[in-house]
Amino acid sequence: MKKLIFHLFMSMFLIVIGSACESSSELESKIVKENKKIEKEDTNEAKPEKLIVWEEKGKANGLKPAIEAFEKKYGIKVEYEEIEMANEMYEQLRRNGPIGKAPDVVTFSHEKVGQIVEEGLIQELKVNEDVLNTFIESSIRAEMYQGKVFGLPKSAVSSVLIYNKKLMANVPETMDDLYKKAKELRKGNVYGFYADWNDLYDAYGIMAGMGGYVFKEKDGNLDPSNIGLNNKSAVKGAKYIQKWYKADVMPKGDEAGIEKLFIEGKLASFMSKGSTLSDRKNTGVAPLPVLPNGQPMKTFMDIKGWHVTAFTKYPYWSTKLVEFLTKDKYAMLRYEKTGEIPPVKSIMNNEAINENERAQALSIQLQYAEPVPNIREMNEVWKPMKSAMKEIASGKSKPKRTLDEAVKRIKKEY
Repeated sequence: MKKLIFHLFMSMFLIVIGSACESSSELESKIVKENKKIEKEDTNEAKPEKLIVWEEKGKANGLKPAIEAFEKKYGIKVEYEEIEMANEMYEQLRRNGPIGKAPDVVTFSHEKVGQIVEEGLIQELKVNEDVLNTFIESSIRAEMYQGKVFGLPKSAVSSVLIYNKKLMANVPETMDDLYKKAKELRKGNVYGFYADWNDLYDAYGIMAGMGGYVFKEKDGNLDPSNIGLNNKSAVKGAKYIQKWYKADVMPKGDEAGIEKLFIEGKLASFMSKGSTLSDRKNTGVAPLPVLPNGQPMKTFMDIKGWHVTAFTKYPYWSTKLVEFLTKDKYAMLRYEKTGEIPPVKSIMNNEAINENERAQALSIQLQYAEPVPNIREMNEVWKPMKSAMKEIASGKSKPKRTLDEAVKRIKKEY
């Protein structure tokens, strides 16, 4: 009886072990099959002979390494054309897309995303979460519209402080310190600092840092009915701006005039998002000083991104190309050739970035910057706010009343 029980137990044990081995083998086989199935589903789209890319004028040299590697890996030819990005590219896509003469991939400023999505010119970009996580979060937000991603960032820019190392040996840590320094240096036609706070683009860094905002975010979308450019914090920021103008510590003039003052050694520092003067001898670049409330200036951020057009016959391979163009390796090579910083997490901590004063300053400032809202209602914000900030800078109006009137005008234009 004991022998019978023992043999029965051993038989059951061997069956279980065998089943387990079989299950393990079957599971492994199933995983392989599933992976092949996914791969097959992903590549179900016919492979094109070529893809066409429209790149910003003067920037194609930064594309070549990625394109060559993509062609070698996938056997797909990639042709590119340089087109003026701000207006010409948009007009050509609108005109040529419907008649079958559109490219597969285009580049646009993120500010146009809402408009070109609504016009049906680009399509949602379906990429994995791990791809999105390689970028700084704010840059992905810039490429989103109505909760969906429509592009991957290729470069980012925001305002920084450019300064003359002879006139300002050390960068003030706070805006109040900079204000004191500007007052010390103010003699004749010599000034310590300049910012175009007559315009919302520059003024926003102060107002947002104090707690203002353009549109409140609601459920992942921007709510144009909720404007924070006249809330208590924004008004506080406007009053702080007015203080600088009343003290007469900033020069007047257009961009060319301001840069001329700086070159002549009559301006110690200025706020800028793209001045070429940062490469001059004895010129330094730094993140903007901290506000009186201890918060950084939340400057506007501009993102240029890669987008898949709504007219491509190859959305899968076009998306694959966009992913390829923004990979760490090729984004870094593009930076080396164009000087434009990609908002990629690994690159922003790269040794080459840290060794470049301009790049390092920008990478720090980008951590605090906010994307310019990409919904169409933003078009109605600029003009009323420019008029309001000019009035505030002149000292002839009270910030609260002026900002209230501006917000009323903005909402009236919707």
